Amino acid sequence: MQLAISARRYALFGVLVLAGLMSLVPEVQARSLPDFTELVEEASPAVVNISTTRVVNQRSGLQGFMNPEELPQLFRHFFGDQLPFNLPEGKAVPRQSLGSGFIISEDGYILTNNHVVEEADEIIVRLSDRRELTAKLIGSDPKTDIALLKIEARDLPVVELGKVSRLKVGEWVLAIGSPFGFDHTVTAGIISAMGRSLPNETYVPFIQTDVAINPGNSGGPLFNLKGEVIGINSQIYTRSGGFMGLSFAIPIDVAMNVVEQLKEDGRVVRGWLGVQIQEVDRDLAKSFGLDRPMGALIASVDEQGPAARSGIQSGDIVLEFDGHEISRAGDLPPAVGNLRPGNQAYAKVWREGRLMTLTVEVGARPEENKLATSQSAQNAPLGLIVKTLEEGTHQPRYGVQVERVLEGEAARAGIQVGDVITRLGYTRIRSVQDWQALVGNLASGEVVHLHVVREGRSHFVAIKVD
Repeated sequence: MQLAISARRYALFGVLVLAGLMSLVPEVQARSLPDFTELVEEASPAVVNISTTRVVNQRSGLQGFMNPEELPQLFRHFFGDQLPFNLPEGKAVPRQSLGSGFIISEDGYILTNNHVVEEADEIIVRLSDRRELTAKLIGSDPKTDIALLKIEARDLPVVELGKVSRLKVGEWVLAIGSPFGFDHTVTAGIISAMGRSLPNETYVPFIQTDVAINPGNSGGPLFNLKGEVIGINSQIYTRSGGFMGLSFAIPIDVAMNVVEQLKEDGRVVRGWLGVQIQEVDRDLAKSFGLDRPMGALIASVDEQGPAARSGIQSGDIVLEFDGHEISRAGDLPPAVGNLRPGNQAYAKVWREGRLMTLTVEVGARPEENKLATSQSAQNAPLGLIVKTLEEGTHQPRYGVQVERVLEGEAARAGIQVGDVITRLGYTRIRSVQDWQALVGNLASGEVVHLHVVREGRSHFVAIKVD
């Protein structure tokens, strides 16, 4: 009997202890989560809202943006811009967009994304004290999506800059920006991955986070828990056009390297090797004698480029460059691009089953017009290089084939390598000479249509002559 009573007492005591511990769980959880209040109070005064205005008409207003049917794309820049699909033809209207930025010097230098201010006729910066000042574009770099602005003001609040090399996956980060125009909106999350390579973004090893980012956040700062800026919010991964849990920020060290060059020279010059690279998959790794996939495989080497002069060969696998481990092919371009032309670097390459170290002097990336042949110069008005039509099952009986698409209107209109152009306007094209004669007579600003055949299917494309 006494034993039964003691057992019941111990059981009751255990229940009370467990209940007490359970009551502490919310308090323990609360203590384990970061408190962002001081960070926001100290950092937010240096975050600004950026609004731009650009006067466009219906046709030019769509240049550089998505077609309506392309809205659910995967990677997109994000800022509050509206597509004027229903504007009357030729009517000039102002297009307004919103973004974010942050002050990096007391005398008014501001960092943001290039796509926020690109081709803007007017840039207005709204400070935390509600002052609105006109900004001057000091310089921009589309390849890293960085723009440097300047406003005339003194004693401005500034952000502190952090070290990207100290970041770890899983640590807390915070974003401040103006999503949908709501100034100084704060969102938080964690770093999901480091050094992400994205399609068509060669020179940026992105910081991936799960911080909620929406239109208007673009160009805003990403902070660590010390209140230091470690990135610039630039892109999201989306199928719907909105936030889906994957955000990408430009590392601040990449951005500041660009800023230094923009201040000094007004432009950015990057290192260049003159190679084409590809990913090493499991089968390729095995065939080259590697125990696992790693490095950047050199697919081809420009005979006149710095890589060839340094002894790099097709078939080499670059495993390390300038002290940076090259785990994937996408790691090599930013490692090379961050060097100034003329700088030397050591490259560890895997060649014929053994490891070699080469001294490489990087060169300057040639401009597109220097790479083009005399034929490409004649094709430049439309940004296309064409060649004689190759025979094929689905090819038309006449036309020219697109060999290369330069930056410009044709690229924005969706012309691709391999497309066959059969008519320019109402004139049939039967040879490269026909094409050269026709494009040579086009006037700047003229809008022409091309009849394009792609994989047996035909469609028309309208292009404004650049």
